[in-house]
Amino acid sequence: MTREALLAALQLGDSAFPSGSFAFSWGLEGLVADGLVDGEADLALLVEDLLMNRWRSFDRIVLRRIYRMNDMTLEVHQLVSLDLEIEATSWALPLRVGSKRAGRAVLNVHTRLGTPGLRAYCSCVGADPRLGHLAVAQGVVWRASGLALDVAEAVGAWTLASTTISAAIRLGVVGHVDAKAILTRVRAVAAKILCEIPDPNVPLHAFTPLVDIALMRHEHRDLRLFST
Repeated sequence: MTREALLAALQLGDSAFPSGSFAFSWGLEGLVADGLVDGEADLALLVEDLLMNRWRSFDRIVLRRIYRMNDMTLEVHQLVSLDLEIEATSWALPLRVGSKRAGRAVLNVHTRLGTPGLRAYCSCVGADPRLGHLAVAQGVVWRASGLALDVAEAVGAWTLASTTISAAIRLGVVGHVDAKAILTRVRAVAAKILCEIPDPNVPLHAFTPLVDIALMRHEHRDLRLFST
C-alpha cells in the first residue's frame, strides 16, 4: 500500500467527509426512542450486529462484485443490476429511500471532486429513481479513487461503525470517550470479518429485524433528528 493510497483511504473513511451520511442514523434513533439501545453496551452490540448480519453478507458482497468487474464504465449494466437487487431485497421503505439518498450524495460529492469514471453510472442513476444505493455508490467511487479491494472493505466496515456511533453521540447515547472505546471494541470484530474470503456470487442477504422495524416506525414519529 503506497503512502498516497493510505492517505486516500483515510480521507474517504473520514467521518467528516461530505458524503451525506450525517443525516442518517440507520435505525438507531428509533431503537433509542423505543428504549432498546441505552448506553455503551447496547450500542456496541448494535454495531457488531450491523457488521456481522448486514455489512458482512450484503454491503461487502456488493463491493466484491464491483471489484471483480473488468471495467466499470463498460459494464454499467452490472452496476444497474446490483442496484436493482438491493432495491428488491431492502424491504423496509425508509432503508431503500435512505440508502439512495446517501448513495446519490456520495456520487454528487465525487462528481464535484472530479473523480474519474463515474459518468456512465451517474447517467443511469439520474434516469431511474430505483438506482443509486449507497453500497453500489461507495463501491464505484472507491474503486474509481484507486483503493484496492482490501482497503475499500476496511473503509466500508469502518464507515458503517463510525457513522452509527457518530449518530449515537448526537443522540446523547454515549459521550466521545465511550464512543472511542466502542470503536476500539468493534474494530476487532471488523478485522475478524475482513479475514474471511466471501463468495461474491451468493445472494445478498441481511438479518437485522429490530433495525428494520425501528426504521419503519421511525418514519411515523412526530419528532425526528435523523432521516432514518
